[in-house]
Amino acid sequence: MKSNTLDEPASLTNEERAAANAAWHGLFWLVLANAVGVLIALLLIFPALNRQLGEWTYGRWIMVHMNLELYGWTSIPMAGFLFKVYGADREPMARWARTVLWVWSAALGVGVFSWLSGHSSGKLFLDWSGYARVLFSAAMLTLWLYLSISFFKNRSEKCSTASWAGKLAGLLVLLAVPFLIYVAADPGIYPAVNPDTGGPTGASQLESSLVIVAILLMLPYGLTLRKAGSSRIIAVSWLVLVAESLICAALGRADISHLHPLQYVSLGSLLAWLPLMPAYYATFEWHAATRRWRQAFLWWWGALLITGWVFFLPGVLDHFKFTDGLVGHSFVAMAGFTSSLIIFVMVQLLGEGGWIFNRTRSFYAWQFCVIAYILLMTAAGWREGFDPAFTIAPGMARNALYVLRLVAGALMLLASLDWLVDASTLVREPVAVQIDVALEKTA
Repeated sequence: MKSNTLDEPASLTNEERAAANAAWHGLFWLVLANAVGVLIALLLIFPALNRQLGEWTYGRWIMVHMNLELYGWTSIPMAGFLFKVYGADREPMARWARTVLWVWSAALGVGVFSWLSGHSSGKLFLDWSGYARVLFSAAMLTLWLYLSISFFKNRSEKCSTASWAGKLAGLLVLLAVPFLIYVAADPGIYPAVNPDTGGPTGASQLESSLVIVAILLMLPYGLTLRKAGSSRIIAVSWLVLVAESLICAALGRADISHLHPLQYVSLGSLLAWLPLMPAYYATFEWHAATRRWRQAFLWWWGALLITGWVFFLPGVLDHFKFTDGLVGHSFVAMAGFTSSLIIFVMVQLLGEGGWIFNRTRSFYAWQFCVIAYILLMTAAGWREGFDPAFTIAPGMARNALYVLRLVAGALMLLASLDWLVDASTLVREPVAVQIDVALEKTA
């Protein structure tokens, strides 16, 4: 990153510019999703407000909120990660990164219009239907084509055979995603409430968790280099993953309950990652600016493992099922762990530009509000487990919890807006800086 004067934003390298644009697009959708979340929280406290919204009531806004968090905030920054992995943030392809991001955001914007207009497949996180379903699949294919062309244009770079084969395998996996989402969104493939899933079982919980573990183990290889003498802990980590995968395969899906000791004991094997994952990430070299967010995502990872196992236990799951308690647990996963992980990745990609995420006020506002939200929803879920009408019939205790949740959500919205404003200064380069960079290239 090159700075011309103290009053001007730094001139970004191609790699930093691609990451900054991915961060900006992701943050834009995060701010919008959080704003919708605040609206939803208001509607739960004052249901009469729904009458003022015409057809755009709670049921339509909740789809917008959840899908923007997943396909906007969670997905677009990871596209920035893929830019780096496949060399799409370097010449000659770097100039197209912004276009690809706008194609994705445009398709997501069409999705918002579609959901608010009442179009949906009826499937959670697969609400794509009609023209929005086609356009979003096309946007994903656009990203895949961009990554593929970049990968083959950079094939002359020095790269080990294993690394080249791994990236090629990754492209093949990514190619399947647009088609799988398109097909899975079809209500005719399987119903929105699928009776064949069997609900939460030891096998299903363990296998989905192991997918996350595998992603976490592979992630550093696309971001940085290993430290010397780190082979042992890396080997142990991958061996533990293999062992747990074998346990998962042996469980099968014959018992669809969560009452068999083998199910929750095997799921408890994930607790081995409490010390193992921090040790694994310590074996890689990270930019100094990532320290705060690296610690945050690892702490949330530990919280997710512990609460996920406890909530699965017989008696506990029966009490919290279909209550706000599970809403709180999902917040551990998304607002705590996933968001901290995404920002950690962004800070590593941005280098010196990672300062946009490290303002003390926004960092602590986000973390403390997430903790408060989780505690509030756990308290509501605990009470709801004894009295299912607790959250249906408004009362003083219920309203107090929901008002505090609204305050926490509003503060999280302000924190995300803080990041978006800073990201806007990072991607907006003065014309003079652009001319200087162009002159340097032609000199």
